[in-house]
Amino acid sequence: MGGRSIERRLAAILSADVEGYSRLMGDDEVATVRAITEYRAVIASTVTGHGGRVVDAPGDNVLAEFSSVVDAVQCAVDIQRQLEARNAELPPSRRMRFRIGINLGDVIIEGERLYGDGVNIAARLESLADGGGICLSGTAYDQIEGKLPFSYEFKGEHFVKNIARPVRVYRLRLEPGAAGPSPRVTSTRLVRAVAASVAVLLLLGAAGWVSWRWLKPPESAGLPLPDRPSVAVLPFANLSQDPAQEYFSDGVTEDLITGLSKVSGLFVIARNSVFTYKGKPVQVREVGRDLGVRYVLEGGVQRSGSRVRITAQLVDASTGYHIWAERYDREVNDIFALQDQVTQQIVRAMAVKLTEAEKGRLGRPPTGVVEAYDLVLRGHEERRLTTRDGNAEARRLFVRALDLDPGYAAAYLGLSWTHLQSWQFLWSTDRESLARARDLAERAIALNESLVGAYHVLGQIYLWMKEHDRAIAQAKHAVALAPNDADGYETLAEILGWSGQAEESIGMIRRAMRLNPHYPFFYQWTLGHGYYLIERRQEALDAFARVVRENPNFVPAYAYRAVLFSELGRVREAREAWEKASHLSPGVSMGSLRERIPYRRPADLDRLLTAAHRAGMP
Repeated sequence: MGGRSIERRLAAILSADVEGYSRLMGDDEVATVRAITEYRAVIASTVTGHGGRVVDAPGDNVLAEFSSVVDAVQCAVDIQRQLEARNAELPPSRRMRFRIGINLGDVIIEGERLYGDGVNIAARLESLADGGGICLSGTAYDQIEGKLPFSYEFKGEHFVKNIARPVRVYRLRLEPGAAGPSPRVTSTRLVRAVAASVAVLLLLGAAGWVSWRWLKPPESAGLPLPDRPSVAVLPFANLSQDPAQEYFSDGVTEDLITGLSKVSGLFVIARNSVFTYKGKPVQVREVGRDLGVRYVLEGGVQRSGSRVRITAQLVDASTGYHIWAERYDREVNDIFALQDQVTQQIVRAMAVKLTEAEKGRLGRPPTGVVEAYDLVLRGHEERRLTTRDGNAEARRLFVRALDLDPGYAAAYLGLSWTHLQSWQFLWSTDRESLARARDLAERAIALNESLVGAYHVLGQIYLWMKEHDRAIAQAKHAVALAPNDADGYETLAEILGWSGQAEESIGMIRRAMRLNPHYPFFYQWTLGHGYYLIERRQEALDAFARVVRENPNFVPAYAYRAVLFSELGRVREAREAWEKASHLSPGVSMGSLRERIPYRRPADLDRLLTAAHRAGMP
């Protein structure tokens, strides 16, 4: 490329062109050239004023680069408002209306020019915008959500020219105001499951929600580093020829995260956040800044017959330097020893001292039968579908694992989750399902007292049974065993909220969010519930609004918005919110909620039901 230096970087790209430019030129070429010269000067001045630079301006197009998406969006809004004022002075047939697209993506820099998909997507978004309008990609929207006084409309996922994957598209509404709902594409299977029962959804058992991958971007880029060694384990690539082995590479990744989360001297990012990078090309330094960690572990898994090869490398995200890299070739039967070896090397590389209890927990293989391990991994994949059929298939796989190894604690834990899930989603209305789930979790703990997930599920079970002290004790024990497990803090936060300890709940969910910066939507739900309980109503409303933007079919957020609007005397908004909740899950009544809602304090339940009745609940 002519010997000039080439580099890559992440940039916010603004692309603009004129709607109906050919028609304008055909009608009056001289006037059009004069107008576009004037309008380009306005655009260039506005771009510079917002800290950007104009990269190119061929024909009727303007391409600009910004280091911040917020700056790019504010610039686009200013451009459209200035041009609208100028257009108002012209007859309709001579008005020059620009369409603007904004994308955050990787670009190639050659001299002063920009190339790559980051630029191409911005240009495609521009063509989807209306004249005088602005469209954003999903990556750009994720960075500005909640930060600017505009509302956004989700326009769906679009396949655009020369881009392999569909692009999420949002239209910015230029009128100022709080951001309105921007629903993302959801799974129809999940929609059916959510609509099954508002009573189930209002209870919000974290076990059911934790695997649904509506992920919330971090509040801001460049999170500060923790005061202890911090690491993110990126999803290990499936290097096998068989795509069906994807669950195995994911399982290896999860097991490494689980093992590291038990080390008190580390700070470990949660599964949900790291899996947002799955299948994407990443820059380690950007991952470090995004997640607020010093180290990043990446690698791959290749399984062939009875052999498995794992490659792993630990990178210092602040410098990009490799701390160590290794390739391991083993029999599949040695997978647990291999995972432990990788974990130990990570701990040594970061100079972290293990306690004696941690040494014992890290070195314990979960089963001696690798086929049973394989079945459990597959069972969890099925369970995460949160469908009746997926739940039944998961149960079958867990039972098969126990046939191979009757002492396999993780298989009992998997079975416990399936019974709890059946009760949560009303696939079984018999409270015996809860008792069965409890017995299986206790069996898992008897076999392996350091199995953190068993304490999670027990905490949820006791909450649904309204045995709050036992629920809190189980959740606290899970946090003590795995002090880096974000979902453990979320589970504890949820239980504390229902138990009347709202301030403590808010503190715990904040800790979970830092460990899981790309947290799922239900983290925001738990935070909003805490604000609701201490009557910080506007903050609760804001939190629930973010929930419904992430998951527009999540009934509890609508229900609690109805309650809050009712308490604030905003009758019309209360009824609208309750109608939305009732439409998604009809049949809710005072009796069903009074029976199931697990508030410890009667006053909390009375407050909810009174406001819900005023909002329109029968």
